[in-house]
Amino acid sequence: MPASQTYDAVVVGSGPNGLAAAIVAARAGLSVLVREAQEQCGGGARSAGLTLPGFIHDLCSAVHPLGLSSPFFTTLPLATLGLDWIHPQAPLAHPLDDGSAVILDRSVRTTAEGLGADGAAYARLLMPLVRRWPRLQQMLLAPPALPRSPILLARFGLNAMLSARGFATRHFRQPRARALFAGLAAHSALPLERMVSAAFGLVLGICAHAVGWPLAGGGSGQITAALLSYLRSLGGEIVASAPVNSLDELPRSRIVLLDLTPRQLLDVGDGRFGESYRTKLARFRYGPGAFKIDWALDAPIPWRAPQCALAATVHLGGTLEEVAAAEAAPWANRHAEAPFVLLVQPTLFDPRRAPPRRHIAWAYCHVPNGSEFDMTARIETQIERFAPGFKNRIIGRSVMPPSRLQAHNANLVGGDVNGGAQDLRQLFTRPTMRLYATPQTGVYICSASTPPGGGVHGMCGYFAAHAALGGMRR
Repeated sequence: MPASQTYDAVVVGSGPNGLAAAIVAARAGLSVLVREAQEQCGGGARSAGLTLPGFIHDLCSAVHPLGLSSPFFTTLPLATLGLDWIHPQAPLAHPLDDGSAVILDRSVRTTAEGLGADGAAYARLLMPLVRRWPRLQQMLLAPPALPRSPILLARFGLNAMLSARGFATRHFRQPRARALFAGLAAHSALPLERMVSAAFGLVLGICAHAVGWPLAGGGSGQITAALLSYLRSLGGEIVASAPVNSLDELPRSRIVLLDLTPRQLLDVGDGRFGESYRTKLARFRYGPGAFKIDWALDAPIPWRAPQCALAATVHLGGTLEEVAAAEAAPWANRHAEAPFVLLVQPTLFDPRRAPPRRHIAWAYCHVPNGSEFDMTARIETQIERFAPGFKNRIIGRSVMPPSRLQAHNANLVGGDVNGGAQDLRQLFTRPTMRLYATPQTGVYICSASTPPGGGVHGMCGYFAAHAALGGMRR
């Protein structure tokens, strides 16, 4: 890349949001350069051989309900570029100690039938939102604005603003439905007693029924491959192994879009953003880290509840009370003795990711941000609790504490996979009231540290790029 080269737009970082921003700019007719620090593009949407030869693991994200329903991704010809979505028979299983499992089925009615006396309440709460998910998602996966459908948003918001624990105990009387919702809400990485934690459970539950929880065929890296292919077809340039330590290192351009979190923004800004803005960025709070393990297995996981084999995603944590205790621990700088474990078993539905008759599994739990405590034994014990004999099937293992996750992707600060805590204070105005804009003319943030936050959906990059294009026209 010649030093004298100029572009209309330069994007730093090639995660789903950076690539989304680059595509929006290229679609607008701009010349675009993407700079990526790592050898492999994709940020949290990458796949690699982490254990044994022939086993393909996802480095971070593995299941993509928001990717499939993303209002931006649905405008792209990703299927023609090789991306296929694989749907398990059921989006989710949540096993319990009695040997049964709560199944989150694509059908609201089927899910409700498995919840006993709470089934009617579940259907009453979810069905209207599922039916109107296309309109609701347009409002939820967007920056704060006057709602197009205020009544629909209010119906969602009255429950979404609650704590997950408060929502579950208010609407459900029995342990099965409460446990199911606790596991859904735990994806927020918030204490389940914290306001707005219910919102995450509701969104993921709605997505399960409206679009499913699919895997990307061949691994999450195929999402990135399709985005890169489309960007190149628009004339975009991508340079990997090209870290950016200062904005001064970038070629001349009209706009700069940074797929970076506030901590990196402070590093590359060289003090040019002004003291007030820098102070606000420094106050941005990161949430708990993830401690992740990938396994190569010689056979499928031997679940006590056979229904768990219907789902790619399995939540391991038992009751609402147990899940809540596990998710509160990292916020108190503790490591849960019995962590809530989010597990994915891709090869039950996508056998191309392992040699014949072999399998992979992927799991993580939440730990204090930046923790170096080894959670391997606790995670595997929690799996063994619901799948006796699991440990005997392990033939390879890759352990990623928060520091290793951050080494793979600098945006995972302290292992935080959401781009910063998504609590009430940082849910709508992240990282500051400016949202995507910075005090520096032409410089914008497009990472998951902006609305609508974490998840492989590209909407942060989409809105940041449109903000930048609007700034160019003024």
